[in-house]
Amino acid sequence: MSGPLYADAVGVLQRWSAPDEGQERLRKEYLAHLAAQPEGMWKACKAGHITAGALVVDPPRERVLLTLHAKLHMWLQMGGHCEPQDATLAGTALREGVEESGIAGLRLLRPEPVNLDRHLTPCAWHLDVQYAAVAPEGAVEEISDESLDLRWFGYDEVAAVADASVRTLLARTRALLADAPG
Repeated sequence: MSGPLYADAVGVLQRWSAPDEGQERLRKEYLAHLAAQPEGMWKACKAGHITAGALVVDPPRERVLLTLHAKLHMWLQMGGHCEPQDATLAGTALREGVEESGIAGLRLLRPEPVNLDRHLTPCAWHLDVQYAAVAPEGAVEEISDESLDLRWFGYDEVAAVADASVRTLLARTRALLADAPG
């Protein structure tokens, strides 16, 4: 069951310009995984599977929305498993961002990933493809049943509550925001 999402994931990962050697190594690992595991997009693939998520940012207020994950008990970006109705990784990340934040009107900062992060979870290895999403002005969050809590943190507060993966994702997102025109 490869399908359009599988093809999109392979294409995204083939085209993506990794920002450093570690990210390039992960990019190649993800592509090798997908080549070896045609079911590697789906939660049922116990050898590991692609996941997608979005770090929700509010640039004018210099803050980020994190979820206290119900199963992992960690402050994380929004994200999760690919679903059969997903056609693109970017679409998966945006869907997860909206579902877990409750914020309609999120938009991706850019159509390409910001970061890759491979981590072990209770279900399997997650080969996470991470995007950044910008919250619209006046956005109001609404907690989902996948979260114990949902909270805005100032950029400078994230290091005290989140792991290295989230800190790296935020640093890369902030660099992209600084380079964005206007």
